[in-house]
Amino acid sequence: MKKENKTKNGLNRREFVGQTAKALTAFMIVPRFVLGGKNARGILYRAPSDMVSLGYIGTGKQGQILTEYFLKTHQVRIVAISEVYQAKAHRCLEKIKAMSAKDPEMGTYGDIPVYNDFRELLARKDVDAAVIALPDFWHAAAAVRAAEAGKDIYCEKPMALTVKEGRAMVNATRKYNRVFQTGSMQRSWHEFRQAVELVRNGYIGQVKTVKVNVGPPPTPYDLPAEPIPDGLDWTKWLGPNSPQNFNAELAPPLSKDVYPNWRNYREFGGGMVTDWGAHMFDIVQWALDMDNSGPVKVYAPDGKEHTYLTYQYANGITMTHEPWEWRNAIHFIGTEGEIKVQRGKLETTPASLRDKVIGETEKHVYHSENHYIDFLDAMRKRTRPICDVEVGQRTASVCNIGNIAYRLNKSFKWDPVKESSDDKEVNALLGRPMLNEWAIKI
Repeated sequence: MKKENKTKNGLNRREFVGQTAKALTAFMIVPRFVLGGKNARGILYRAPSDMVSLGYIGTGKQGQILTEYFLKTHQVRIVAISEVYQAKAHRCLEKIKAMSAKDPEMGTYGDIPVYNDFRELLARKDVDAAVIALPDFWHAAAAVRAAEAGKDIYCEKPMALTVKEGRAMVNATRKYNRVFQTGSMQRSWHEFRQAVELVRNGYIGQVKTVKVNVGPPPTPYDLPAEPIPDGLDWTKWLGPNSPQNFNAELAPPLSKDVYPNWRNYREFGGGMVTDWGAHMFDIVQWALDMDNSGPVKVYAPDGKEHTYLTYQYANGITMTHEPWEWRNAIHFIGTEGEIKVQRGKLETTPASLRDKVIGETEKHVYHSENHYIDFLDAMRKRTRPICDVEVGQRTASVCNIGNIAYRLNKSFKWDPVKESSDDKEVNALLGRPMLNEWAIKI
């Protein structure tokens, strides 16, 4: 028997052609922009050659949101999507159609293929960048393959489920010279940038401690089995994970417009420590100028010296995972003042700092007003965006080692250069087994 050749993605030719032929179809952008002239908002039209072609991997609730955000830039066209839950794929296609009907600048639409296997999407030469909005446990397997396929990457936060998976994503991004934006979009919001620049310029004196209020760590998966709905490929949904029973909390039906709760279970996500922590710990890392480093000690709560999970940096600053008056927020405490920041809310002591204009000669951080345009600009310039893969890795690592401290109920030293601990039990949890088909080198 003649041996069939395998594609780079592990599919033989018959499988690849067959699966591609069975791809669902709906609407695809065919840009109508003309050279020259301005649109209704006074912005120059972009030539079709300057539009960025996106492939969407995952079109659940967050994928839907990202579809809207990217399309509103008027700088992209969506040429393919990959989704293992057919109902959600169709909903995404309908959303694209509805948005184009309301906004003629988006152009008219032909067919958009929908793939059950994202490797087929990555094999397309017309995909410039992959938007990864899969559950956390999928991020590394998808992003590494996207980099290998020569695609730039926008990946939802938290960047990785484990420290080693995140480092593999960084390595692949650098090896294949890709642009990678992590979806910690608070870096592109004014109130967080203001808080960061106030801290960096010493307006609250020397920072002593920081309180971060986000929710709890994950728990082991224990939900009862429920019937798998029609149109959901449960095996593909699990991907690199070990077999688990289906429960609608992990992949809610369209009738429930909610964020899925897979994030609350250790097998799939990192609880609120990573879900909201990837936003709030991220801003602390930014403010403390730790985007290429991290804490050096992690203390598990012991009810004595450390009431709460505590991180300590080499300069003596401590950061606690601690409930306080504001939910999903940060409280910087310095020798000369304080800063409290939350989405849409900034309070300072003294109050005058809130609207303080940072002078031209003072310290400034990367300025981005729009996380999605920043990514597209970085793609065109071949530069690193505001939340580059290394930044995403450092933030995710803070979250991940915090979860390890909770899981083991153990304090330990952390080496942010080697990304390892002085404790063997801790180091054993820096990675995880992945099924062979989806395994990556970590």
